[in-house]
Amino acid sequence: MTDGRWIEVGDRVLVRRYEELDLSLGLVVGEEGCLVIDTGGDQTQGAEWAALVREVTPLPRQVLLTHSHFDHSFGTRPFLPCPVWAHRRCRADLAATGVEQRDKWARHYRESGQTDIGDRIAEVELVLPDRLVDDTADLDLGGRVVTLHHFGPAHSDHDLVALVRDADLVFAGDLVEQGAPPSFGGAWPARWPSVLDGILGLGTTTVLPGHGEPVDRDFVLAQRNELAVVAELCRAVAAGELAEDEAVRRSPYPAEFTRSALSRPAGIDAVG
Repeated sequence: MTDGRWIEVGDRVLVRRYEELDLSLGLVVGEEGCLVIDTGGDQTQGAEWAALVREVTPLPRQVLLTHSHFDHSFGTRPFLPCPVWAHRRCRADLAATGVEQRDKWARHYRESGQTDIGDRIAEVELVLPDRLVDDTADLDLGGRVVTLHHFGPAHSDHDLVALVRDADLVFAGDLVEQGAPPSFGGAWPARWPSVLDGILGLGTTTVLPGHGEPVDRDFVLAQRNELAVVAELCRAVAAGELAEDEAVRRSPYPAEFTRSALSRPAGIDAVG
C-alpha cells in the first residue's frame, strides 16, 4: 500500500505526505534520537510509516500525537515500545472515544466503498500515550531540542504543537489546514484565533499543517483572521444577534463547515 512522498523541510526534518485525507506526518532527527509526529490512521499505515522512519534513521524513536483524532493516532502500535507523548486530555479523549472513533470510521470507509481502509481501521489496537503534557515540555533528541506547546483549545481541547527552533519551523497538527477549511467537529471556534496567535508568536518562518503542504506565516495569519470572523459569527448567533443562515452567508468557509462551527460552544472559558 506504499503511498506518499517525502518533503525535506529543514535540516534532518522531513514531512511524509499522503494522498488519503491529504495527511502530513513528521520526522525530526537529532544526534541521539528522533521524534515521529503523528502515526497515521491505521496499523498498516503506521507499520509502513515506521519502516520508512527506520530507512531514514536507526536512532531510538519517540512519538508525538498532536491530538486524538483517528488519522493522527491510530497507527501508533507498530512504533512500540517507545515513549508516546501527548496532551493529558488527548489520553483521556482516546480512552473515552477511541472505540467509538474506530467503529465510526470503519463504517464510513466501508459504506463509501473503501472496504480495505475500513477493515484496517476496524482492526486497530488502541494505544494510549504514556508521556503526558499540560502546557510545555522539552524533548532532547541529542544536540537538538523539540519543544511541545499547548496554547489552549481550538481544533480539539488538547492540541499540541512541536517547535523545532534550530530549523525555524513548527509542526501545528490540525490547528492549521492547507488545501481545505479548518475542521470544526469537536472544535472550540472562539478560542482558535488566540491559539494561532500563540503559533505566530513562536516566530518561525515555516509551519507544517497536519493536512496539506508546508505554509508560511502569512498563510497562518490569513487563516487566523478567517477564524476570527467565524468566532464572531458564532458569538453573534449564540447571543441571538444574528440568524444562522445570515452567519453562513457571511462566513469565509462553505456552509457545511460554518454550520459545524456554529454548533460548537461559543464561550471562551469553557475549557482551560
